[in-house]
Amino acid sequence: MLKIRMSRGGAKKRPFYKIVVADSRRPRDGKFIEKVGFFNPLLPKDKKERLSLDLDRIKFWLSQGAQPSERIARFLGEANIIPMPKQRNNPIKALPKKKAQEKLKKAEEAKKAAEEAEAAAKAAPAVETPAAEAAPAETPAAETPAAETPAAEAAPVETKEGETK
Repeated sequence: MLKIRMSRGGAKKRPFYKIVVADSRRPRDGKFIEKVGFFNPLLPKDKKERLSLDLDRIKFWLSQGAQPSERIARFLGEANIIPMPKQRNNPIKALPKKKAQEKLKKAEEAKKAAEEAEAAAKAAPAVETPAAEAAPAETPAAETPAAETPAAEAAPVETKEGETK
């Protein structure tokens, strides 16, 4: 079976791919029948030099029964040679991992607690507004216990040795 796929070239961490027609039993970077283009993933997507396809030869090999790989099928779909392959979706793979989910959960709980505190703070002043009118009458009563507090501090204090001061 013939495949239209990418064959990796370039240096370490600097990939460059030849788009080749090869027997599917051959290794990725092994012997191929014909080079029909190249792909340079290091260039920006808007650059013309990023992808080059020999469309006439690709059409010929497709007519001979060659099957494009997923990535090449996407390139050919963008070039309107074949119908665009449907978008693949793996929602489980896209989910955050365990630690990230725990962080998100803690952040969500903190956010809810902050919202509840804000709601309580907003509700509390609304309730205290009528109480604020009654508060001036209670103010002298509130000062009386405060005056007794220093007297409580004057109570005898025992030291470590058991003496009183």
